[in-house]
Order: sequence, then structure tokens, then C-alpha cells
Amino acid sequence: MATGVSKTKMNGNLQVSTSENGNYTYHPIWQNGNSANRLYFGDNYTVMNDLLHDESVRGKIRLIYIDPPYATNSIFQTRKQQDAYTDLLTGEDYVDFMRERLLLMRELLAADGSIYVHLDNKMVFNIKILMDEIFGASNFRSMITRKKCKSKNFTKNSYGNISDYILFYTKSNNYIWNKQYDQWSKDKILKEYPFIEEGTDRRYKRVPIHAPGTRNGETGKMWRGMLPPEGKHWQFTPAKLDELDANGEIYWSSNGNPRRKVYLDESEGIAIQDIWLDYLDINNQNTHTTGYPTEKNLDMLKRIVLASSNKGDLVMDCFAGSGTTLVAADELSRNWIGIDIGNEAIKVMLNRFQNGTQTLDEHIGKKKTKGMETPTLFFEDETEKAGIVPNLVLHHLIDEYTIYVNGNYSGEEFCLP
Repeated sequence: MATGVSKTKMNGNLQVSTSENGNYTYHPIWQNGNSANRLYFGDNYTVMNDLLHDESVRGKIRLIYIDPPYATNSIFQTRKQQDAYTDLLTGEDYVDFMRERLLLMRELLAADGSIYVHLDNKMVFNIKILMDEIFGASNFRSMITRKKCKSKNFTKNSYGNISDYILFYTKSNNYIWNKQYDQWSKDKILKEYPFIEEGTDRRYKRVPIHAPGTRNGETGKMWRGMLPPEGKHWQFTPAKLDELDANGEIYWSSNGNPRRKVYLDESEGIAIQDIWLDYLDINNQNTHTTGYPTEKNLDMLKRIVLASSNKGDLVMDCFAGSGTTLVAADELSRNWIGIDIGNEAIKVMLNRFQNGTQTLDEHIGKKKTKGMETPTLFFEDETEKAGIVPNLVLHHLIDEYTIYVNGNYSGEEFCLP
């Protein structure tokens, strides 16, 4: 990969970055006219350095999600036994690699933006210390524990390793946050909201009207002839408690102990916590997949995109891999930037964008189904409403290689140096 000050020249809709000696440092594989969406093939350090000079990008990215190498000292292959990427950096070299890229991501991130970094137990604590340094310890929001696979029965001298972790940081205290909820199940409703109000038939639960901590203001004063329990205070002022009681929203027990009624029909659902059990990696033969070795769960990425961005916002994944972040952003009406240095990753993403995904059985040649998951038509001409992918020829411009992308595109035809 060439280094040095980069310049840009145009080739149709493609911007191609070159170094001073004329060698190509990276090149957008695709960008649709004036759309903010773009996919880059190249070293993300080089690409992000150039994006710092793009006024439409620097300080405008609302959400970054990355699933970088994990310092495993391994080479990962696709389900068709093609080398997908190498993960050979370890120790201090790995930390330095991540530091220089996280610094760039911080500059690209909007003031109200968020970043999620997906790692396993090998380097998550090293990178948390690094992110405390770069983003500030006060901007650490969560370390999400994700169950990545089903339970393992072959472990010998330790507990089964079925989890990995997502570090969630923001750039400031003022950040986009759309609280996410799970829907109530029937069993949980009966357990959490066991009471039915006479006259209205509304289902409710009873909760204390006090909270931990003493207060010297209104919430620490006497109400209805009683003080809050020792070491606690009322959740509301006495005036507000009177209002709730007048509305029938206070339940009085037989011994005169007040409880507040919380109604099921006023709940948006169960607030999402920091342990995620429902987003396993691809694990059965009927699940649609790209076959990329580290492909993440699409619904998990949709949760992150929904929580930390709004429609029209710019989302970036600079270790784009199989393109799941880009698909999630696109399906949720966000703009996106994807970057990857891997030949196989670019091949997989372009194939996914046009042809969708396949089941595991299809990847290993066991069976063919009549249809695949609906493709994400990133190549669709905005003037065409019929959903037909137009023919495109995108020039690679390195060693005279050419990428042909059209309605009959096959991943096997994709050619990169």
C-alpha cells in the first residue's frame, strides 16, 4: 500500500486517491451519483485520513460500528475455503494499530455521535483502556455482553466461551439515543403486572413511592402524616403524590402502606439491558448468510443503528466485512460509508448487495432453494422504480483489472489483485 500525500482525480462517478508517486492508495468501488453512500476498497487508515478533508463527512458521522480483528493470530476463511482476512497483529502492535484508527474515527464522528467496538475477551479490556484515553472515560456508556453461540459441551478445564463484547462510547454527553425495548410476552405480563384495576380492567403493578438517598427539599418532607423511610426520599413532591392519589394511582394496603400503580398500557416494552441473548451468529442450516467467516447478526446491527442514529444520518463501518452494518443502515433509511481492505470482503459485499444472501446448505452445495433473501439494491438507479438493477461497469484502475457488476453478476467472476 502506497503512502504519502494523496490527491484525487475523477473517473466518471468514481474518485480515485493517488499518492505523490502515482500509486493508488485506495479506490471507491461504488458511489451512486450524489448519494452519501459509498464503499471503499483499501486500508481504512488511508481512507479515513482522506475523509478528514471531506466537509460532508468530517464531524458528520453520527454512528460508527466496527468489528475489527481480535488479535487471534489466525487466518479466517469463507465457507468456500477462500481466505477472507488475516488477523495476525497481537500485543502492542495490535493496540497501536487500533489507536491510530480510533483517533481518526473520533475526528470523523459528530459531536452527538456514538461508536460501538465489537471484540472478544482477548483484547476487550486493552481496547477499553485505549478508548477511555481517546473518547474519555466519562463518555463510556456500556459494555454489552452478547451471547454469540449455543452452549458448548466439549470444554475441559474452563467455562464454555459463548460470549463476546461491544464497547459503546459517545463523543460527548449530548448524543443521539433512541431507547430500545423488547415486547412483553404473555408470561412476563402475568408476572410483572399481576393486578387488574376494578372499574377499568387495566392491568398494573405496585411499586414503592420512595427512592434511595435523603433529601432536604420537598421530597424529604412529611406526606400524609409520614416521612420517607430512613435513608430514602419520596419519588415525587407531596403535591404530586396528592395528585396521583386523587387520580386513583396510589394503592393503599390494609396497614396503610402506599404504593404507586404502574399500568401495562403505558409501557413501551421491556427496556433493553446490556446482556443480549437473541443475536447469535449464524447457527443453523436455514439461516441466510453471505458465508463470510465473521458475519454478524443483522437484527443486532439494526438495534444499534436504531438506538444511536436517526433517519438520514451517516453511519460508517470501516471494517465492513460482509456488509451487515451497511445493509442495516440502508434498510433503516440511513446513509452509510463502508471500508474494507480484503478482496474477499469486497467480493462478498457486492454479491450481497445485488443477489442477497443464501442458506448455509446452499453455501456448501447441499441444496438449492427457489429464492434467496431479498437483495439490497444499492446499485438501483433512483429513476427506476421497477427494482431492476442497471448494468454497471466499474473500473478498478489498478494493474488494468476491471470489475464488472451487472444483473448477472456472480461472486466467482469478481476479480481483484
